[in-house]
Amino acid sequence: MSFGKAFLASLLAVLVSGTLILLIFFGIIGVMVSGLEPAPLAVKKNTVLKMSLTMPIGDVSYTSFDKGTFELKQKLGLNDILSGIEAAKSDEKIKGIYLSVTNLNAGVATIKEIRDALEDFQNSGKFIIAYHENYSKATYYLSSVAKEVYVYPSGRFDFLGLGTEQFFLKGALEKLEVEMQIIRGSNNKFKSAVEPLMYTEMSDANREQTQKYLDALWNEMLLSIEKSRGVSVAKLNEIADSAYIQKSGQAVDYKLADGVKYYDEIIALLESKVELNKKGEVEFFSFSKYAKKKAKKNKKGNIAIIIAEGSIVDGEGEIGEIGGTSMSALVREARLDTTIKAVVLRINSPGGSALASDIIWREIILTKAVKPVVVSMGDVAASGGYYMACAADKIYALPNTITGSIGVFGVIPFTGDLLKNKLGITIDRVQTNQHSILSFNKKLTPEEFKIIQKGVDEIYADFIGKVADGRGMKPSQVDSIGQGRVWAGSDAINIGLIDEFGGIKDAIADAAARGNISTENIKLKIYTSSKTDPMLETLITLQGQDKPKASLKASALQSKLMDMYNFAKSIESNSGIQARLPYIYWID
Repeated sequence: MSFGKAFLASLLAVLVSGTLILLIFFGIIGVMVSGLEPAPLAVKKNTVLKMSLTMPIGDVSYTSFDKGTFELKQKLGLNDILSGIEAAKSDEKIKGIYLSVTNLNAGVATIKEIRDALEDFQNSGKFIIAYHENYSKATYYLSSVAKEVYVYPSGRFDFLGLGTEQFFLKGALEKLEVEMQIIRGSNNKFKSAVEPLMYTEMSDANREQTQKYLDALWNEMLLSIEKSRGVSVAKLNEIADSAYIQKSGQAVDYKLADGVKYYDEIIALLESKVELNKKGEVEFFSFSKYAKKKAKKNKKGNIAIIIAEGSIVDGEGEIGEIGGTSMSALVREARLDTTIKAVVLRINSPGGSALASDIIWREIILTKAVKPVVVSMGDVAASGGYYMACAADKIYALPNTITGSIGVFGVIPFTGDLLKNKLGITIDRVQTNQHSILSFNKKLTPEEFKIIQKGVDEIYADFIGKVADGRGMKPSQVDSIGQGRVWAGSDAINIGLIDEFGGIKDAIADAAARGNISTENIKLKIYTSSKTDPMLETLITLQGQDKPKASLKASALQSKLMDMYNFAKSIESNSGIQARLPYIYWID
């Protein structure tokens, strides 16, 4: 046998045997895990829940393995957090919450829902003590709900206001000799998702809308802080504008905190509030573990909670995406289930594929015809996300929810000059008809551009028509507040895009009333495409971890560069016309 044949045969044998060994290994692990059960929830008397919220927060909890990136993905669901806080409020063993949040990976509307739940917990008579060495805007916004907020003497306290910035790629694309052929709705001047490809700075329209919704988000934060801390919005703005607070200790001088303490002094304070355990220590319990255990996961229910979280894509979609096919199937399943009397559609999406959005919209229309559909908007329900929402019987959002962005666009890159001049690659083609080939390597003719522009305008007209039907408005009214414009919830309520301020609990209560379900008989059934891998979840629980081993946190520059890369990559993966929100950065 020749060396080549022997080598290939050996390589094949290694690959086959290696694969079999891996399959057997994971099979054994699966059997082992299936025979193991995490210990039951053992909360002792006089327990203090330690709330750190270290995991990214989404609408639903899940643990899964991304086979593409070989990464363990895990989220703590808002539904679990709210259920955990509600359960702790009436749990006699829980005396209070120690709120110590380092990095809060959540949007402002999600933070508000958690904050409102903590305020309710505190009003029940139980205590919340907030403390950390460093406070960002997001963590302080949440922590300020506590009646007792303490800071480290020389820590960081960021209270300078909100800001957003965007990288523009036009100059880089020109250097690469790549031309981005962009077709927006003819009057969609606010549809700024494509501006990084068109300009080197924000357009006047984009700057106007961004300033307006940032002001609205900041004002909502200040109103909440004013209520909790008794410091006026005007004074809070003065503190931010004048940069009065440089380090944590100065927050006490301006009544944003109650005192300066070291960690051991915080422990002593907590000890004074509860009866200590046999070791003479405070009995702490992880809030995330408590919340996951207390969350009710009904296999059957009378109200469907359909989770629509992530970008909207054609087909099934990946982890963290809303697939047109998979999401419409979930809505259809809830509609056909006779035990489901009402539907709550929870939307947390910046939009995406216009086609997929329309497919989901159709299923919502069919469902609305046979049972009530109520929408609960999270951090963002815009563009394609609003497309889904507009058909509902009622729409709830929070003042700091981002919504609107009613508009569409298409992008077709022309890479011919790049390939020819930089790589020496030329392309030729044969086609049966004049417009047979529309590709990255062929520049659009004026006639082809007009054809695509007509298609984009037709989709926009269809979009505003469906919004008009769903919201009881004229298409001209929708167009006047559309054109791709982004709105904060505090403004959206005044122009008819949403009906009422409220979180997921308010939407559930409304759906129950519409479905003639009494409060005590509400049973929720969660519909989501973000499934938890039971084996991974059990392994993590058995290890006593709240989250997988964390990788190093990316720097601000790395994060921005990754955003740019993902944006450029998304252009290639997006198919068809897009109804998508521009990128919004939470500066933490």
